[in-house]
Amino acid sequence: MIIILQSDAKVADRDSLIADLKSRGYGVHLSEGVERTIIGVIGTPERDKDNLVEHFEAFPFVERVVPILKPYKLVGKPFKPAGTVINVGNVQIGGGTVCIMAGPCTVESPEMLFETARFVKAAGAHVLRGGAFKPSTSPYSFHGLGETGLKLLAEAREETGLPIITEVMDTRDVELVGKYTDIFQIGTRNMANFSLLREVGTQRKPVMLKRGWASTIEEWLQAAEYIASQGNYEIILCERGIRTFENYTRNTFDINAIAAVRELSHLPIFADPSHATGRRSLVTAVSMGAVATGADGVIVEVHPSPETAVKDGPQSLTFQQFEQLLEAIKPVVEAVGRTIAPNA
Repeated sequence: MIIILQSDAKVADRDSLIADLKSRGYGVHLSEGVERTIIGVIGTPERDKDNLVEHFEAFPFVERVVPILKPYKLVGKPFKPAGTVINVGNVQIGGGTVCIMAGPCTVESPEMLFETARFVKAAGAHVLRGGAFKPSTSPYSFHGLGETGLKLLAEAREETGLPIITEVMDTRDVELVGKYTDIFQIGTRNMANFSLLREVGTQRKPVMLKRGWASTIEEWLQAAEYIASQGNYEIILCERGIRTFENYTRNTFDINAIAAVRELSHLPIFADPSHATGRRSLVTAVSMGAVATGADGVIVEVHPSPETAVKDGPQSLTFQQFEQLLEAIKPVVEAVGRTIAPNA
């Protein structure tokens, strides 16, 4: 359940309530907004909820108590009805703006990375994406440059001012990746790697959690709950397509999930049309659909020469196509009452 305090509740009131909850053996998660403080209570047995609601609503500084029936307590909409806004440097994620993350699938070389970073920055991207550690179905595929790739991403950030997002695949690499990245990315194969989710939950950096390719929306939100349960509420959800019987596209983009997440959760929701479709010719159209449905941003793959890309060339946009994508989504962004923020 969640306990919403009156706007004039004092710090001492809040602390006494938290002490009361902890004395009962419940977990407590605090969310302090501009106008309201919300306390999430974890571990309350169903049989006790009615009595607890009555007990805590009697406190003069409590506005109301809301029982939560969903298995995800901290990432559910009631915990923060106004929605979560995440700030990464000068970049705002959520809160009515549309954020664009762009860059190569994987860091191949300094020349390729810096050329791409400079271009997407000039075109209007807000965050640079690029893989230093790359998961792959085949053990013989390219798996990234590791720390060398992380250092190159950091250099690209230094030159362009763009924050970076890169994937972490193993609990043993969280500290290393955290030294360089601004946003952790958890890929589809690791959505249910609960040890990794808990580990990034202990960090104080935003986490993008991609939906597992065979996961329900509820499973996805419960995976996000693993991160939040460790104290990190700065989570970005990302729909990147699920596996179905269709084989024309790499995956099937579930546009329902965008609208559903906005209804069920306070977390920002992104779309990854590159991995969803596997075809660069479809990326712009799917991006437009995602934004129209309420996505807070898109993350796309861009490469100066996709035909020579080490990984994911067929789904990577050329520089010209990336510019066309940005132009195509502008009227959609305006139509749904949002804005594309200027990049730093």
